[in-house]
Amino acid sequence: MKLERDFYIRDTRTVARELLGKILVHNVNGKIFSGKIVETEAYLGIVDKAAHSYGGKRTKRLEIMYGPPGRAYIYLIYGMYYCFNVVTKEEGTPEAVLIRGLEPIDGINDMAKNRFNKELSQLSNTQVKNLTNGPGKLCQAMKLDKYLNGEDLCGDTLYIEEGKVESLSIVTAKRIGIDYAEEARDFPYRYYIEGNSYVSKVK
Repeated sequence: MKLERDFYIRDTRTVARELLGKILVHNVNGKIFSGKIVETEAYLGIVDKAAHSYGGKRTKRLEIMYGPPGRAYIYLIYGMYYCFNVVTKEEGTPEAVLIRGLEPIDGINDMAKNRFNKELSQLSNTQVKNLTNGPGKLCQAMKLDKYLNGEDLCGDTLYIEEGKVESLSIVTAKRIGIDYAEEARDFPYRYYIEGNSYVSKVK
């Protein structure tokens, strides 16, 4: 069952935690890529020095974050890697959840080609683990790029489904790679499934 708009309009940290175990799906002209979300980070907008929209910053790139919840916010880092975020809260409140890690489900062989230009059977154990254990990696594997920025996650191209009902042990930790964010770098807004091998970095 596809998540509806009401799921995304809530507190960003709650959404970040509850996205764990859900299934991210990208339908590429009938070819399905999917993976279980195993790691997320919450970004609390105007009051969060680690967020792009801190202090109410508003640019053409950031307009997606100020729009309705349940849309994709995808941006480029280091001029080469995309990051996929889920816009949360009500319209006008620029908050989002970064998807940091996925456990591959559907389209794994094509993910291997997208990441390493090899068949899945040709990958080393390390390469298999590295398919989707990071925000840039999962975007490359799942073919998520700037053309999906602003995509409605309640549509049929890029969306998130309920996962299996399971008991998850969730770890709360500091976010990664935001040393510039002063005191915000210590905020415990990162969440991941304990013991999952597709988490980008453990304590």
